[in-house]
This record gives sequence, C-alpha cells and structure tokens, in this order.
Amino acid sequence: MVRLTRDEVLELAHLARLALTEDEIERFRTELAQILTHMDALAEVQTVGVTPMTHAVPLDLRLRPDEAARSLDVEIVMVAAPDKVDGQFRVPNIIKTQGDS
Repeated sequence: MVRLTRDEVLELAHLARLALTEDEIERFRTELAQILTHMDALAEVQTVGVTPMTHAVPLDLRLRPDEAARSLDVEIVMVAAPDKVDGQFRVPNIIKTQGDS
C-alpha cells in the first residue's frame, strides 16, 4: 500500500484550501493512500489495442428529423418585445467603442 505522510496530506489540504482537524488528517491519509494504491493497480492494466471510449455507457442520440417548418410571424413576436425599433429587437449595448462614452 502507498504510504502518505502527514505533511503530504497537509500540503494537499492547503492546495485544496481545506482546513482539517487532526482526525481528518489521519482519515484522509488512509483514504488517499487507498485511492493511490487502486490507481497503481489500474496503471498495470494492459490497454494496448483497446478502443478509447467517449462515454462510460453507450448513448443513442435520438434526433428529430430536420424538416423545414413555418417560423413565427414577426408581428406576433414583436408584440411581446419589451423594446423594439423598426421591426427589430432593441437590446442594451454591451460592447464599448471609441465613440461611446
């Protein structure tokens, strides 16, 4: 089993911005050592020739047919617009240019 020192656990806690009690330091020292031991075992698995996965379980994407459909009428949409100009939505300017003050 991998051995972790108290100082290594404290360094990890510092990097993660965690404040640990003395009991937590010992508990995490043991748990992190078990995780690292498990990772060592996984590193020994031969993966040559294994096709990489993009997801742990197969996913079937159910896509709807791409069919042309009638869009909303501009007049109906503009009725609900809080601010409009010449048949277009008016939105706040968020990008400042040289002419803007």
